[in-house]
Amino acid sequence: MYQDDKEDTTIYKVVVNHEEQYSIWPIDRENALGWRDAGHSGLKAECLEYIKQVWTDMRPLSLRKKMEEAAHSQT
Repeated sequence: MYQDDKEDTTIYKVVVNHEEQYSIWPIDRENALGWRDAGHSGLKAECLEYIKQVWTDMRPLSLRKKMEEAAHSQT
């Protein structure tokens, strides 16, 4: 049996970094450097669905800020 054939019963948590980019991480592991809990956990599919709902703008925060500044300076 391949690893992919097994049901993934791992509980994950949703994490977010300083650029407001989202990912999932096994709940029993310490967060990777630069990532903090986003306040949601569950099975992989549940976490990915949560991310799909909340991460509506894929641009990093720094890029969004620069684009806003550029838009304001043109007015």
